[in-house]
Amino acid sequence: MAGNRSFKDYVADRFENELFNAVKNYIEENYDNLNLRLYKVRNIGGIELSDIEVKFVSVNDLLGMKIEFDVVVEADLGVRESDYHYDETEYCSQWFMLKCLGDLDSNLDDFIISSVTEYIGKNKQPKPMSDSLVPIISKEQLESVATDFLRRYYPEALKTPMAVEPQVLAEKMGLRVEMREITKDLCVFGQIFFHDCEAEFYDKVSDKMVQTHVDAKTIFVDPKAYFLYNLGSVNNTIVHECVHWDLHRKAFELERLYNSSATRIKCQVIGGIKDNNKDATDWMEWQANALAPRIQMPISTFKKKAFEFIKQYKKEIGTDELIDVMEPVIDSLATFFGVSRTAAKIRMIDVGYEEAIGTFTYIDGRYVKPHRFKKGILQRNQTFSISATDAAIQSLANPEMSSLVRDGSYLYVDSHFVLNHPKYLTQDIFGNTILTDYARTHMEECCLIFELSVRSGCREKYYSECFLNRDKSSIISFDIKYSGGYEYSTQEKKAKLLADVLAENARIYNKLPNSYTDSLKIVRKWKNVTFKELAERTMLSERTIRRIVNGEETGSLNSIILICLGLHLPPEISRHIIDKSPFSLNLANQNHQWYNFALTHLYGHTMDEIRTFLHQYGAAPL
Repeated sequence: MAGNRSFKDYVADRFENELFNAVKNYIEENYDNLNLRLYKVRNIGGIELSDIEVKFVSVNDLLGMKIEFDVVVEADLGVRESDYHYDETEYCSQWFMLKCLGDLDSNLDDFIISSVTEYIGKNKQPKPMSDSLVPIISKEQLESVATDFLRRYYPEALKTPMAVEPQVLAEKMGLRVEMREITKDLCVFGQIFFHDCEAEFYDKVSDKMVQTHVDAKTIFVDPKAYFLYNLGSVNNTIVHECVHWDLHRKAFELERLYNSSATRIKCQVIGGIKDNNKDATDWMEWQANALAPRIQMPISTFKKKAFEFIKQYKKEIGTDELIDVMEPVIDSLATFFGVSRTAAKIRMIDVGYEEAIGTFTYIDGRYVKPHRFKKGILQRNQTFSISATDAAIQSLANPEMSSLVRDGSYLYVDSHFVLNHPKYLTQDIFGNTILTDYARTHMEECCLIFELSVRSGCREKYYSECFLNRDKSSIISFDIKYSGGYEYSTQEKKAKLLADVLAENARIYNKLPNSYTDSLKIVRKWKNVTFKELAERTMLSERTIRRIVNGEETGSLNSIILICLGLHLPPEISRHIIDKSPFSLNLANQNHQWYNFALTHLYGHTMDEIRTFLHQYGAAPL
C-alpha cells in the first residue's frame, strides 16, 4: 500500500460538481439568512458562487463498508446590492459543511449529500477516521477496542480465561489461513489479501518467485519469519492480520480507489530506526501490533488467570514475594494463552504488574536475576541493568557519573551499579559478590539508573517492547547513558549511608606515604591479610609479593594491580599506590581501561570473578 492516500483530495476531485451544486442550491434558497461579513452591500440582491475549495473532511466509521463524512468547503461569493441606487458588488468567502454518505463496497457510486449548513464548528465524530480512512485509536482506547473486537468475533474469551485460537478466530471472521513461504529473505512475515488476484510467492524447489492465484480473504503466514524472534510468533501474526481485515479494509479500499491493482496489506520486518512521522501504513501496523496481544490476552480474563498462577506459585515455592514467582507466572501465562514469553511479560506490565519489568533480562548473554523497585520509578526507556562495556564507557566518558562512582562506593555487580554497603551486597557460599535479597527488591535505593535508546534492529513503534525485553535472542542493540539514581544518587545521600566506611577509608588514605612499598605495608596490615593468603588470591608467589612490599624489587604494573585487587582496596587507595610506583595506567590502552574498571568497580569481587570478567571482555590476563 502507498504510505498516505487522502480521502479529502479524492472527494474534492471526484465530487467537485456535486459539492459545488449543493452549495449553490443552498445559497440560492437561503441567501437572505446567510451570516456573511459584508462592508459595502447593505441589502443582498443576489449571490453568485464562483468557486469552492475543500478545506477538510471529517469521517465517521459505520458498520460494514459504509462511511458518513462532513465535507467543509470555503466558497468564493460575489454579493450584489439589491438597491439599484448603489451599483455595488462585494466579494467575500464563506465556509459550509456538507454531510455526506457513501459505501466503499460500491466505490462510493452511491455518494449522496444529505444536508448543507453554514460551518460553525467541527463535529465530534463517534468513531473518527483519519484522512487515510484509518480508525483513530488512542493508546487509552486499545483495551476497549480489543474488547469490542472479541465481543463481535470471540465472545467466549471475555467470559472465561482461554487461549484465543487464531485459526478459529479467522474462520469466525470468514477468513482462511495458509502457511507458506512468502519471500526468500523472510522480509515479509504475513499478509492478507482483500481481493482475488495473482500473487508471487517464493518457491524453494525452483529457488524463484512463482505466480499463484490467491482468493480474497486469505491470510498467508511465513512461519520462519518471526519478527525479533519473539514479537512475531505465528499465532500473533494471524491475529495481527485479522485486525487488519476488521479495522483497515476501508483504508485499503481508499487505496483501490486510487490504484485498482492493489490487493493486499503485507507486514514486513524492516530494520533501522524510523522517525516520528508515521504514515497511514505505520499507523495500521501500530494498531495491529498493539491490539493483537490484547485480543489474545483479554484484560479481564488475563488478570484472573494471572492471579490464579500467582497464588499457585506462591504456595508451591513458599514465598510471599511477588518477584520470586513472577518468572514462572509469566511462562505459565505464555503457555496458557498460546503467546510468546515476551508478549506475556509485556501484558503483565500493561495490567499493572511492574515487577515483571525485572524478569527475563539478559545482559552480555548472561541471565540477570529478577529484581523489583517502587512503582513509577523507571520510565519505559530506563533500566538498572547495563552491560560491562557500557558500564566502562559511562564510568570513563560521562563526567556526572564518573564523579559519582570514582571513589568505589558503587560496585558493578550482576550488571548493576550497586551501592557498596552490606545492606545491598553480600557473598555467596563461593565467596562471589551478589546482591542481597533486600537489594533485589529495593533496586531504587541502591542502583544507578540508565536511559536506553534503540540503536538498530527495529522500528520506532516497537521501542517500548524492546526496552522491556532485552532477552537472550534479541537482535536489538542500544545506546545507553547514565540518567541518575533515586534514593542515593547524590553525593550527600551516598555519604550519609557510607559515612563510617568513607571515614575509615579517608583515615587510611591520609596515612599513606609517598612510597608505594611503604603504602603496601600499611594497607596489608589494615586489611589483615597474610602474604600466603595474598599469594593464593593473586596467584603470585609469596616470595615475589614479599620482595615487592619490602622494596627489594619493583615488580610490574600487573603485579601491583593484582596486589591491590587481592587486598580489595578502595579505588583511591589503589590509585595512590599505582601513582607512586614506577608504573602508570594508560587509559588510551584498552587493557588498561578494563584494569581501571576492575580497580574502581570490581575491587570487592573475588579474584576468580575478576579474572573471568577480564577474560570475557578480551582484556589481557593479569
